[in-house]
Amino acid sequence: MALAAIPAAVMLFALSQGASAQALADQSLEERLNTLMRVVDEQQRQIHSLERQVTELEMSQRGRGAPGYGAPASNGTVAEQPGADGLPVPLPPLAQVNPGAPAPGAGNGTATGVPVTPPAPEGGGTSSGATGGLPPATDGTGTVGQTQKAAQPVRTQAEEAVAQREHAPLFDHKLTLDWGISDTYYDRRQLQLSGFLALDAIFLGNINLGETKSHQVMADLDTRYGLTDRISVDVDVPYIYRKSNFIIGGAGGSANTLSDASANSSDIGDVNFGIYYQFLKETSSLPDVVGSLRVKSPTGSSPFGIKVQQVDAGNTNLVAPTKLPTGTGFWNITAGLSLLKTYDPVVLFGSFSYTYNIARSFADISSVVGQTEPATVRLGDIVQFGGGVALAFSDKDSASISYTMALEPESQTKAPGGSYSKVPGSETTAAALTFGLNHVVNKHLTINGSVSVGLTPDAPNFVVGVRFPYTF
Repeated sequence: MALAAIPAAVMLFALSQGASAQALADQSLEERLNTLMRVVDEQQRQIHSLERQVTELEMSQRGRGAPGYGAPASNGTVAEQPGADGLPVPLPPLAQVNPGAPAPGAGNGTATGVPVTPPAPEGGGTSSGATGGLPPATDGTGTVGQTQKAAQPVRTQAEEAVAQREHAPLFDHKLTLDWGISDTYYDRRQLQLSGFLALDAIFLGNINLGETKSHQVMADLDTRYGLTDRISVDVDVPYIYRKSNFIIGGAGGSANTLSDASANSSDIGDVNFGIYYQFLKETSSLPDVVGSLRVKSPTGSSPFGIKVQQVDAGNTNLVAPTKLPTGTGFWNITAGLSLLKTYDPVVLFGSFSYTYNIARSFADISSVVGQTEPATVRLGDIVQFGGGVALAFSDKDSASISYTMALEPESQTKAPGGSYSKVPGSETTAAALTFGLNHVVNKHLTINGSVSVGLTPDAPNFVVGVRFPYTF
């Protein structure tokens, strides 16, 4: 029986192919053209459907945005399953297309049979026609690309690296160890006059140019832990090495003769810890909004009470500190707000923070050897704001540029039993421009490099750093 069925199947196939070919041969040239156009239209719809499925599948696997294909849609309807395996039903061969079936756009005057303005599906559902349940290329709101934009944004690995560096911790990771090292360079020149003005115009005395060059190398480990999908805590422990070189003229009584001295110190810096809360998760129309509260402790060595002394016996102008501080000497509390919005491949971010420095009493704030001066010091509260833009030029690489400015009013001191008085020249305005590069090595490790250039005299000349956040 099996052997007898083979010739019968061959004969049936030949008859069907012959009948289809005869049907096409009986068609006019215009009918054949319309048939070909129908096949092209159906294949184009199938391609659009596949693109849509791939997009929704990627978004579903990343846990963001619209649900995956076949999952409940946002309007409560269920997307159609084109086939048993989740793929669109293949189109029939050209010879099997029914020549007598009307074209999809018959009567609209178009050559391909595609309507000029396709009708929107009623009730938000999908339509099925000659494609065997194939979903249409659009959902009534736009093309496939517009449908993806309307859903919750999906960040690439490079964009996630920007968010972690410029914005806030990644809340979907339980533990992140972020180790980094940076070099901060200062170069300050100061004109020193020792003499008096004659006739209010002629200076009589010595003119010396003092210069201070300083490097601060800091290595720190920031440990972050996600308590929930909206709350994260961290603690940052820095270790600082500082070296300063002081150069000034006046050796041997000559302003042209220079002498120098250097000092260096290394110690733990100011340990700080904080908590982050995600007020708003990013959507297609709203940014990611994260608030933070950080506390910095005075674990580093304080700058107050460090004595300066004459280093060169032949140059009374040259004085240098006995050691260099590694901390500010104050507790402070910083409240901040950070925003981030993704417009693939561009990421916009901005931040604002306010730092409150808690006044503290010191047993000695004098820098003169043999002199003790107790006082209460209150630093000015700092207002800092900034923003920037990042461009992800691949799934793993991105570049960013940002601007930050910090404003600090004058500091104040108060002797025991006295009142506060301002410290002249202590008001600062520090602005910097930062360029960054991010590279995602794998799903755990990222490399973040940056170069910051100071734009005002109160800012460092430059800061070069690299960080290696590792997420578990």
